[in-house]
Amino acid sequence: MIETMTGEPMLADAIRDVIETAAVGTVFGTPVRQDGVTVIPTAVFKAFGGGESTAEARAGRPASGVRVMTRPAGAFVIADGRATWRPAVDVNRIILGGQVVAVVALLTVRAIMRARGGCRR
Repeated sequence: MIETMTGEPMLADAIRDVIETAAVGTVFGTPVRQDGVTVIPTAVFKAFGGGESTAEARAGRPASGVRVMTRPAGAFVIADGRATWRPAVDVNRIILGGQVVAVVALLTVRAIMRARGGCRR
């Protein structure tokens, strides 16, 4: 059993909450069946946790925390006895990636122009 220095099982409770949250239903959604096709949605599950042992913790005020994140990953589509994977498209990530590429390209062009002496201040 995991306990803090004060005997309160706060960290153990946090870990237990993560384990309960990380059920199969969190990663694999409820299958949907229609017209002979079964779709099983999936998600990416991440959990982060931490705690500290400080003077406050020894005084009876320990600190610990857990963060749980999920995002859609895609779906398994089962039709005619064959399973296929259909990834979820995250448009925000695509846009962010394009912005990063554009900034790097602009900075590279600027560096090349300065090196050639074509851009003066």
